[in-house]
Amino acid sequence: MVALARKTLVYEWRRFLPAILAVGFAGLLQLLQAALVLGIFGSASVYITGSSADLWAGYPGTQSVNLGRPIDAGVEMRLRMDPAVSQVEPFHWVDADWRGPNDTGGVSVFVSGIDTRAEGMLFAHALPVGLRARLNEPDAVIVDRADLGSLGVKVGDKAVINGHRVRVVGVSSGLRALGGVNVVASLATAAELDTDPANVNRMTYFVAKLRNPAQAEAVAARLRGTTAFGSYDVWTARDFARRSQLYWMFDTGAGAGVLFLAGIVFLVGAVITSQTLVAAVIGSVREYATLNALGVGVGALRKVVMEQAFWVGAIGLVGSAVLGGIFFAFARSRSVPVALDPLTTAACLLLGMGLAIVSGLAAMRSLRRADPASLLR
Repeated sequence: MVALARKTLVYEWRRFLPAILAVGFAGLLQLLQAALVLGIFGSASVYITGSSADLWAGYPGTQSVNLGRPIDAGVEMRLRMDPAVSQVEPFHWVDADWRGPNDTGGVSVFVSGIDTRAEGMLFAHALPVGLRARLNEPDAVIVDRADLGSLGVKVGDKAVINGHRVRVVGVSSGLRALGGVNVVASLATAAELDTDPANVNRMTYFVAKLRNPAQAEAVAARLRGTTAFGSYDVWTARDFARRSQLYWMFDTGAGAGVLFLAGIVFLVGAVITSQTLVAAVIGSVREYATLNALGVGVGALRKVVMEQAFWVGAIGLVGSAVLGGIFFAFARSRSVPVALDPLTTAACLLLGMGLAIVSGLAAMRSLRRADPASLLR
């Protein structure tokens, strides 16, 4: 009977084509939606994932990296005193207003003041050593290549941040931030751009590298166990990145909208696929009735329908995976924030296969019309 299911798909492919397209389109939407969600919300933690630090020290209760507040300089000394820490760097965050040379109006930007040394941890994965060294020039800044249009500049142009003139000395990829434009500068330049005099000598975060990164959880717990150096908290890079992403996904309400949209896509896909499978089964009801008259039980006919549903799902999902890869590559080439991991991809494909199986179960009800008596009509 399994061979019958496959042969029916081959010879009656026109009947099953709409169902295959429905499953494929639903699977493609799920993949693209997941890629956009992971890419967009993943950019909320680009400061963390783009850096090589193992620990982040910041203001207690900070929900996302972009919501940091200045902490006491003594925290740096506390980190350096721990024998497990091999390197410490300050991170100066400045909320600023950008005025470009062209008529783009004011643009809200996030200025990231970092250590410009070659072994610097902040944005180590996004800034090559040569590009990083350019930040040593007075008033030099670097922006993401995809943000040049919104900022209205190109490499070499000058702009004004918080009333201070700066010059774009280079561009890179992987600097785009969620909720605003990220501008990278040296610690000295960031201090000049900070309009709050009280924060000039106070940093937003201190990041640290450990001699043994596997001990990050234990070291973080040990470092946060004292208040002698001011009010602060310590997170591992992995925990702080997850914390930032979850804040944007759920606490801002954006995640609920994404989940609602995913449910709508699944529901619409299930309705369309089930209706096309039902139509295909009804179209072959006389053949099923003939098989029933020859002694093939209804249970065996149900297995044929479910086998057909499985192959409809498999073929549709193969197509969606191929198209998804093409759209994914195109989006990356256009600097669209997309990201996919094997686990998420597998979950989307399994969800699409579940859609096909549910549709097959709905189509099985049409077998009630496969009564041998119907052949006499």
